[in-house]
Amino acid sequence: MKLGLDISGGDFAPRANVLGAILALEKLPDDVEIVLIGREDDITSILKEKGVVSNRLSVVNAPDVITMEDHPTRAIPQKPNSSISVGFELLAQKKIDSFASTGNTGAMLVGSIYKINSIPGVIRPCITSVLPKVEGGNSIILDVGSNADCKPDVLYQFASLGSLYAQNVMGIKSPKVGLLNIGEEEGKGNLLTQSAYKLMKGTEDFNFIGNIEGRDLFNGKADVVVCDGFTGNIVLKQAEGIYSIAKQLGMKDTYFDRFNYENYGGTPILGVNSDVIIGHGISNDVAVKNMMCLAHDVAKSELTRKIKEAFK
Repeated sequence: MKLGLDISGGDFAPRANVLGAILALEKLPDDVEIVLIGREDDITSILKEKGVVSNRLSVVNAPDVITMEDHPTRAIPQKPNSSISVGFELLAQKKIDSFASTGNTGAMLVGSIYKINSIPGVIRPCITSVLPKVEGGNSIILDVGSNADCKPDVLYQFASLGSLYAQNVMGIKSPKVGLLNIGEEEGKGNLLTQSAYKLMKGTEDFNFIGNIEGRDLFNGKADVVVCDGFTGNIVLKQAEGIYSIAKQLGMKDTYFDRFNYENYGGTPILGVNSDVIIGHGISNDVAVKNMMCLAHDVAKSELTRKIKEAFK
């Protein structure tokens, strides 16, 4: 298995990304290779400094960088030699099995759709985030920002995609799928959630348990929480804010520690033709390590193939 890693993307690139790759090698199976995509001189100098020589690390030179300020739609065609553009070319040519980056999220989404395409039948690819359960384990919420406006059939597909992810990557046998709403009753919510509920009710595609409210996000009532990207991004940023406040107040609690983004590394883009992982822009070496471990788990689970089969 070959896992591609964008070395030039992120606030602490290239150093944090190279060090994260080195840490990942210690955790990943011996038959997994990490392909470092970025400025060759930067990569080799850090490896040399750390005294790392490994046949499980290879370097692909990509001299240009797509910055966080670059416009996502224009960046990839304008910068074909950037680490993100080169990474997607390698992925499209099947020279790597997955591609991960902590760089420009918009460019990663654009690259996913235009370089490797959506899976036939998927209306809108989406991204997820982890919701730590109080009693242990995690739920996921989707979408969390890639689709601010959605229609009912899109939310239905998010439920299918999230259920497949929870089953195959998280190991949850029959994930409970809940629709995030302002009340539990069937008739509650806006036109979007009311219509989505009607589509989901009685389905055999996933285990729909009905509406859930914001107070149920962390108690494990649902394993998969479905909402539009506008709502999901607000929930995600609120959770990050709670974690920041807990740290500011000096609260030492094992549950709040599980809100630390470093523990999860990143999230896959669900619904595209290959495995693409997006990490947080502020990722340090530990977060990059965990992002690469997630990339391995997603590739090993053959999630993309199983989504294709489900959407035939």
